[in-house]
Amino acid sequence: MIAFGEGSLAVAVSAVDRDSAIRASGELLVASGRATPDYIDQMLAAVEEFGPYIVIAPGIALAHARPSRSVIETGLSLAVLAEPIEFGSHNDPVRLVFGLAAVDHEGHIEVLAALAERLSDEDFVNSLLNASTNDELGHLLLGETAQ
Repeated sequence: MIAFGEGSLAVAVSAVDRDSAIRASGELLVASGRATPDYIDQMLAAVEEFGPYIVIAPGIALAHARPSRSVIETGLSLAVLAEPIEFGSHNDPVRLVFGLAAVDHEGHIEVLAALAERLSDEDFVNSLLNASTNDELGHLLLGETAQ
């Protein structure tokens, strides 16, 4: 899988609500050098404005905002939640919260297409849900250990 950087993956993430789950995925984007902290606020504002459209499949959310100066480099993060969270979507509850930061529209579409292809495999999604360490998650997504 493309676009995951060092520090962009986390398992057993505690979140009490939708906003804290989105914030967790955004903090991973910041930690991996893909975005600034301002981007997290933009991700939250997008969900406030447009609703839970980011829940793209049962149990899976893709938190993002428009390309902006707060994006340093196109990339993804993944927060696997310890407990499922309601986002207000018909695909609730959510346990996989991907974060997406893109420098431009083309990068946004390319990453979405690659991610959608991987997430169409139910066994792959179950493996992500059952990962017990960040290294295991890295191996599943990247074929190598996470740092």
